[in-house]
Amino acid sequence: MENVIFRRRSIRRFFDKPVEQEKLERILRAGMQAPSAHNNQRWEFIVITEQDKKDAVSKMSPWAGMVANAPVSIVVLGKHNDEELNKWFAQDLGACTENILLQIAEEGLGGCWMGFYPDMDRVQMLKDFFNVPDGVIPFCVISLGYSPDENRYVDRADVSKIHYNKY
Repeated sequence: MENVIFRRRSIRRFFDKPVEQEKLERILRAGMQAPSAHNNQRWEFIVITEQDKKDAVSKMSPWAGMVANAPVSIVVLGKHNDEELNKWFAQDLGACTENILLQIAEEGLGGCWMGFYPDMDRVQMLKDFFNVPDGVIPFCVISLGYSPDENRYVDRADVSKIHYNKY
């Protein structure tokens, strides 16, 4: 299968090679093409390229170690109010994040999504570290870069999970 959806994988190892600005811009623009409830487009991003910041973020979750070695990481943020957060926040930012991951693969790069929300301790660490204002919440961190590991097709389909018209 050649479609990027079938090639995208979680990639956690990266070469020490910078990501071109043009690719990074396409990746971020792809995220902003995601659907959102009522077209609110609540997303914002922090792009991390400085090593001291990558090192700090890599220690904020037991599964974020690869951030230290990725040339770039993106913190996906969501602007919200409490009512909107409880209703559509995770769906909007999940769609944005998946678009970013698909574009990473399309660009010939590898990437990995690390969940921070809804673990409020991890969310607060990111908020404090990056001085994220009230009304904006960190959703996830995505590490990306060139990788020795391939985005290759692995058939994960399990037809026993498909139900028509009833469970």
